Amino acid sequence: MRRLDGKVALISGTASGQGRAAALRFAAEGALVVGGDLLHEQALETQQLIAREGGTALTPGPLNVTDEQSVSSWVHEAVDAFGGIDIIYAGADRFGPVNSQPCKDFAFTMRAELDPVWLTVRSAWPHLQRSRGCILTIGSTAGLTGSLTNRTTAHSASRGAVIALTRQLAAEGAPYGIRANCVSPGAIGTAGSRTTLLCEDHPMRAIARRIPLGRAGRPDDIVDAAVFLASDEAAHITGANLVLDGGWSAVLPGASPERTPSA
Repeated sequence: MRRLDGKVALISGTASGQGRAAALRFAAEGALVVGGDLLHEQALETQQLIAREGGTALTPGPLNVTDEQSVSSWVHEAVDAFGGIDIIYAGADRFGPVNSQPCKDFAFTMRAELDPVWLTVRSAWPHLQRSRGCILTIGSTAGLTGSLTNRTTAHSASRGAVIALTRQLAAEGAPYGIRANCVSPGAIGTAGSRTTLLCEDHPMRAIARRIPLGRAGRPDDIVDAAVFLASDEAAHITGANLVLDGGWSAVLPGASPERTPSA
């Protein structure tokens, strides 16, 4: 039996990247995936990839995860199609130092990273109560520690807020059997990060060489953790923040042999 057989999973950002990886993996584990993205055509491609592998997916229409009505319609479409909701997997930022980042960029990042979690959970809450469902959020090591390398004021604040919100959702959901957990990645090698944070001339590249486990993370590392937390194997886990950074945040800074990070 697959780990998520028959569970209805709402997954945002399914047009590409980690959202697409999550949709494909959750479907492979038997979940009925309801995806969504503003890039609707690409999200439909993800739906087609799932169907090609024998899975079940629905992509109702363009999804704006910062818009209350768009999120509400998305949730209702999922319930109409599959009768309920068991799993929410919710997770654009603009970096900048505190003394020069425009206020509009700070506000954009806070809204883009925090609002989607709250809006989706609020809209789906009655259905999660009925299913004794599961909420998965995406935090970051940026929400746990400051950085001398990256000027991530808004991103750090928003991801810290996501972690705190997840714990509160765990507290409020416990009487209904709703679990809420967060996955917090460190450096993740993606097509985008290889041209930004992990490019050869970025200071993060040198830091990534000192990750204790010897490599940057991969999108599948995040999805593997999310599948576990969504499954019945994690039935007694709630309010947790699972850090996926290869040991980066667990050790003190110091000299270590340089490695070339693989992603």
